Amino acid sequence: MTQDASGPRPVATLEMVAALAGVSRATVSRVVNGLPSVDPKLAQSVKKAILALDYTPNRAARSLAKRRANTVTLIVPESTSKVFADPFFASVVEGIARYLTDTDYTLNMVISSESKPEKTRSFLLGGNVDGVLVVSHHSGDHSWTHLSGSLPMVFAGRPLVGGKESYYVEVDNEQAAYNATRQLIDSGRKHVATIAGPQDMPPGIDRLAGWRTAVQEAGLGEALVETGDFTQVSGTRAMQSLLDRGDPLDAVFAGNDQMAAGAYTAIQGRGLRIPEDIAVVGFDDDSFATSVTPALTTVHHPIIELGGKMAETLVNLIEGIPTDRVTVLPTSLVIRDSV
Repeated sequence: MTQDASGPRPVATLEMVAALAGVSRATVSRVVNGLPSVDPKLAQSVKKAILALDYTPNRAARSLAKRRANTVTLIVPESTSKVFADPFFASVVEGIARYLTDTDYTLNMVISSESKPEKTRSFLLGGNVDGVLVVSHHSGDHSWTHLSGSLPMVFAGRPLVGGKESYYVEVDNEQAAYNATRQLIDSGRKHVATIAGPQDMPPGIDRLAGWRTAVQEAGLGEALVETGDFTQVSGTRAMQSLLDRGDPLDAVFAGNDQMAAGAYTAIQGRGLRIPEDIAVVGFDDDSFATSVTPALTTVHHPIIELGGKMAETLVNLIEGIPTDRVTVLPTSLVIRDSV
């Protein structure tokens, strides 16, 4: 195509891209919309033509035609202070954002609790979003599960309500906690406590169950249990309570790294050494694991990958692409200096 250098470059159209790539208009449309039913060689030709022509899809028109907002919402039913203090949420958002970069979808975030769910429900059902991601849900968070009949929805971890029908991405929290506890037992520890997470959340429930199975199999006592809320301060309080009992104690499995870091504060505050006096294992492998001294042995939780897989599953649901209802990601135990 010849262009007058003195005049403005014409706006590229779908038809122009199709002509340059040597394919049909429908093929270009499928590539632009990210559909998987295009031969990779043809898709590459279309992408080259798009770059050569500086073609920009008319996203507003496409959204109107599809009756979509091209937006997904991440709901976190927690307090704002907790969300911004916990590296778990930042990693989930990073994973979601990475995946959505190559799609037409943008991400917004709602930090909300069940105290006033009507405002959030109204927003979600008002045509503002195409699908919902839910992270850190509690047993009382029924609003989000009930919306799954109206909007595509994917959870981080199995929801305690409606789990048989819900789509979710998780790790095997129970098995990972079992493995972490076995690490302590196999290193010769005989009095293994746990600081469990909230018992209205699946990770808190499942990680406690994994610890309990391991100590039962080893013939150890099951009484050394305190519960926190996945925050560092709750880990300190729980560890202080364990120490105040006066029971023999030489190891602790904490339900996440923040609570493990809190346990460090209590242990070292009593003049005890880690791991010589008390060994500690955490869960998540986040920034808390390497900011404490000695460095924390912990379960590596692939949180960024979890966020990405949640986003992929949700986009597939929105686009009508078959997808697994449940995805379980692998974990591993990272051995450092606290055992």
